[in-house]
Amino acid sequence: MLRYIAFRLLMMIPTVFVISVVSFIIIQLPPGDFLTSYVASITARGETIDDATVEALRNAYGLGQPLHIQYIKWISGVLRGDFGQSFTYRVAVSALIWDRVWLTVAISFITLLFTWLLAFPIGVYSAVRPYSLLDYVFTFLGFIGLATPGFLLALVLLVVAFDKFGMSVGGLFSPPFENAPWTFSRLLDLLKHAWIPVIVIGLGGTASLIRVMRANLLDELHKPYVTTARVKGQAELALLVRYPVRAALNPFVSTLGWTLPQLVSGSTIVAVVLSLPMVGPMMLAALQSQDMYLAGSFILILSVLTVIGTLVSDILLAWLDPRIRMSKAG
Repeated sequence: MLRYIAFRLLMMIPTVFVISVVSFIIIQLPPGDFLTSYVASITARGETIDDATVEALRNAYGLGQPLHIQYIKWISGVLRGDFGQSFTYRVAVSALIWDRVWLTVAISFITLLFTWLLAFPIGVYSAVRPYSLLDYVFTFLGFIGLATPGFLLALVLLVVAFDKFGMSVGGLFSPPFENAPWTFSRLLDLLKHAWIPVIVIGLGGTASLIRVMRANLLDELHKPYVTTARVKGQAELALLVRYPVRAALNPFVSTLGWTLPQLVSGSTIVAVVLSLPMVGPMMLAALQSQDMYLAGSFILILSVLTVIGTLVSDILLAWLDPRIRMSKAG
């Protein structure tokens, strides 16, 4: 297992390198560059900007250099901890991204826990008591959860909270804590506001995992090894937890690697609706304005987290399922 982990850690280096190259190229694919978008926005406001100023800005940002030179300049800075300067905000990228990245990771982690803690017992119950009244109720609610877009649920919550209770559910902090340094009080304020985006973002994933858990466990419960364990006198609860539930947990663990980027990409519109200071809205704006250093840094960080999450899920899967350990040993 240690050799496997070491091998995967070494493979992360070329993987992240290839991801950074592809991401940087994709960001540059649309016609023009940041200055093209910048000049177009100025022109749309009825203002003018002379060619000499545009050329000076192009040289200052290094946009006149070949693509590979721009990439080398950016990635060499990243290796030193310098992600470059945001063209839009005119400040260092590292000053913009980290607070949003940690908030996004925190909300995603809480959403993941919410999804698992809700989907696991409901999925187990639906599989053990199929076609019962509660199973039909959970199935109906699950289909509603799968069919309801997150941004629509967010809009409904905003309207209901303001109309019925006179309160705003947008943002992750109360006004006094928005720009305050991190303290225990600010953490508590974050937790007080986090439950709404967690429910909105996690609803679809919860409904999906309930269906997956129910289907997998139903399949496991009808296999011969379960019948053999029952014949040997194994207690039903111990049998359920020790064998079929453990085997049916594979989808929970195996999807850990791509859960974070899925939550980030799926929560972008929700974050815009709820005014959440997360990665999605800023990354979307950076891609639209072709702010290559800001967008590239976001994509690179999320890619690294995805690769790390995939490694963790593979290790947990090998620990959870003996069949995978045997195949790796072979």
